[in-house]
Amino acid sequence: MPPRTTRVVCLVRRPDGEPALGDFAVEQRPLPPLSEGRLLVRNLYMSVDPSMRGRLESTEKHYTHNFTPGSPLDGRALGVVVESRCPSVPPGTFVRHQLGWREWAVLDLAETDAAGRIDPQLAPLPTWLGLLGQTGFTAYVGLTRIAEVRPGDTVFVSAAAGAVGSAAGQLARLLGAERVIGTAGGPDKCALLVKEFGYDAAADYRAEPVRDALARLAPDGIDVYFDNVGGEQLAAALHALRTGGRVALCGMMSQFGGASRSADINQLIQAVLKRLTLRGFIVRDHDDLRPEFESRVADWLRSGRITARETVTDGLDSAAGALLTLLDGGNVGKMLVRLADDPYHRA
Repeated sequence: MPPRTTRVVCLVRRPDGEPALGDFAVEQRPLPPLSEGRLLVRNLYMSVDPSMRGRLESTEKHYTHNFTPGSPLDGRALGVVVESRCPSVPPGTFVRHQLGWREWAVLDLAETDAAGRIDPQLAPLPTWLGLLGQTGFTAYVGLTRIAEVRPGDTVFVSAAAGAVGSAAGQLARLLGAERVIGTAGGPDKCALLVKEFGYDAAADYRAEPVRDALARLAPDGIDVYFDNVGGEQLAAALHALRTGGRVALCGMMSQFGGASRSADINQLIQAVLKRLTLRGFIVRDHDDLRPEFESRVADWLRSGRITARETVTDGLDSAAGALLTLLDGGNVGKMLVRLADDPYHRA
């Protein structure tokens, strides 16, 4: 008999400063009825993303909704259809959707169109939430459409050991960049950038001012900056960019948690002097690129030219802790929570 309830992660209260485990709770909630046009999905993996930090606050964002105290969280997830009221989506189909942070989900067919279905034979399941998912797609859009990486470019990526950053560095190289530089927190992550993700050089932003690191690692300047953090690193990049340089503004994690918000703004005169292009983007505005992205990246994965890396914790009870670990920089690559046995799991 199909379940009538599911365990979910709920927001107990908005954080006072940095989020804490006590701000979240795992609760049992009823599932909607499985009426015509709906699917019952057993979630196998859920995504844990930096953007969730902003959604915990009370100020509404322009591109999504914030979480409500007392209500379940949501986010990207991947699961298998167990029961279907949609003839076109039979049981056994693997789908991506937005009802993560719970073990079971009831979805409308509209949420699982052709783009939502995945092929587990093409790539391992976790990859469809990471390198082949919204994470890799964000890096691809930022580099191809926003920053327009060209052969011979020197590219700088902040938060380069994270999910988007580790994808962006590898994709930049495959798109023709001559030199790729990244920043990360700590010597171990910096070593990983060079050894595993193919960066030419890496700087520990905790040990050296980023502006000094860029002067040392790219003395002739950079052409592209893929910005995941804003703040001091954006300010440093503005000084390092060559005339006509391009900036893809993907995220501003430095602006959460009470950090100073003025360092980057006070340096914007560099954009005038150097005729720079700074362009922010929300990845869902560029879904027309998804077929091209999936085809190219799947080919690169099959040929071993790109590496997918995930940090995986097990069980819904670990989800809040995984988010705190992510926000503290404790992950490498994509942060995921495994919610049930993966039939394609690699030993």
